[in-house]
Amino acid sequence: MSVFCSDIAGLFLWKRGIGVNDIRGLCRAHTEISGRQAELLNNIGEGLCFIADLAQAQASLYVPTRDGKRFLVLAQARSHTMVHSLRLAPVGSFVSAEAEPLVAKTLMTGQPLVGLRGGTASADSLEMHTYGIHDGQDAIAVVSLEVPAGSLQDRGSRCLVDTARMILQNSRSALDPEAYREISPRDGILIADAYERIIYANAAAQHIFRVLGVGSLLGVRLDAPELSRHITRETVKPERPTEKEIEAGGLALLRRDLPILAGGQLLRRVVVVEDVTALRQKEKELTVQEAVIREIHHRVKNNLQTIASLLRMQARRSTEAAVKEALAESVNRIQGIAALHRLLSRQGTQPVELHALAAEILDLLTESALASDFRLERRFTGDELLLPPSRCTNLTLVVNELLLNSIEHAFEGRDAGLIGFDIKAGDGGTTLTIYDDGVGLPESFDLSKTTSLGLHIVRTMVEDDLGGNIKFENENGTRVTITLPTGEKEMP
Repeated sequence: MSVFCSDIAGLFLWKRGIGVNDIRGLCRAHTEISGRQAELLNNIGEGLCFIADLAQAQASLYVPTRDGKRFLVLAQARSHTMVHSLRLAPVGSFVSAEAEPLVAKTLMTGQPLVGLRGGTASADSLEMHTYGIHDGQDAIAVVSLEVPAGSLQDRGSRCLVDTARMILQNSRSALDPEAYREISPRDGILIADAYERIIYANAAAQHIFRVLGVGSLLGVRLDAPELSRHITRETVKPERPTEKEIEAGGLALLRRDLPILAGGQLLRRVVVVEDVTALRQKEKELTVQEAVIREIHHRVKNNLQTIASLLRMQARRSTEAAVKEALAESVNRIQGIAALHRLLSRQGTQPVELHALAAEILDLLTESALASDFRLERRFTGDELLLPPSRCTNLTLVVNELLLNSIEHAFEGRDAGLIGFDIKAGDGGTTLTIYDDGVGLPESFDLSKTTSLGLHIVRTMVEDDLGGNIKFENENGTRVTITLPTGEKEMP
């Protein structure tokens, strides 16, 4: 189990009005819809946000209940660009057939219908377009698209709604949620006919291609040289065959190509062009920043190792045993921090796993403080604990001191030994246990009265800086248990 930040369980997602419910489950519970038909409706529900954005409409998916007198609302979505909105029955609720006469009539006849929401005209009326979802000859469900009344007098708006209808009527296969994801108001939209000629281009698309030196888009074929002459690079990811990233005229553009097919024949093609120039620039800046951070950690590690070497030289020149011991302890502490920066020089800003950090420290301590022929068994058990780099230093010092104590004092007169490190992370806090199978603690040991600088550092770091508590005990050797509050598990 990996623990980092807080656990998220039972999260229920909503996506601009379309509940990420189990459409199949709703159909099983309340309708006579078959499993195959429920799968078809699920495909439509997956792409309903895209449909609403494309048609600049408010979209709803209705299916009749078992009694035939009501409709179950399976999914809803509302366009990013739609100013007018109507409060509808929520997903999973029921509406009577009398309340939705256009839906009822389309379900009965299978024919698309147009009418005003509520049946009366006003300044803010919505025009309701209903389309049957067919399985064979029969309509099994209805999708409604609601747009401001009179908006379809505009040729472009009518093209958008007609294209949305074509997607709905030909969505027998699953609408890939990634390909048919939401459309931002800043995204360019091109729609081409069966001959690949552009019949619609929104303002965002016109702006993007105007920057690339292209004038009018209407009537131009999608494969026309003027649309691609500024492209300097194209990248296609195998897992997303409908999507490619292109660089053109200093812009980074993400292009989604979504053909609408019927019987293998192209009806229309929808092309969504997203300007990701600012995003890619930010990613480059972050990559550079990550490299700089790694280099800084690498240089800090080198500087610490240089300081450690200077202290070793000073220790060799000293004739006082106490001075030699103090300098050796300082070298080991510096090496512990150097181990952290060595790890960070490889990981940059990524979280540090505490077991991995402890292993780095133990490697350095083993090289400097144990005889070359000593056989040390290591045990790293329990949960993974991921720490942000900014919160590692204190725990690094604590772990370094405790491991060093075991290496220096636990195995006197022996040629083999065990050091273990266990982590238990739970809702009540995180427990770190460092233990060995050595000689154990003196009978008179009292942490509050110890004169050891290292143990004083450990106690101060754990209790004052980390807000936890620490316990030393004899159990087939020395066992040190550190308990940290939940906040340390989350490591904000």
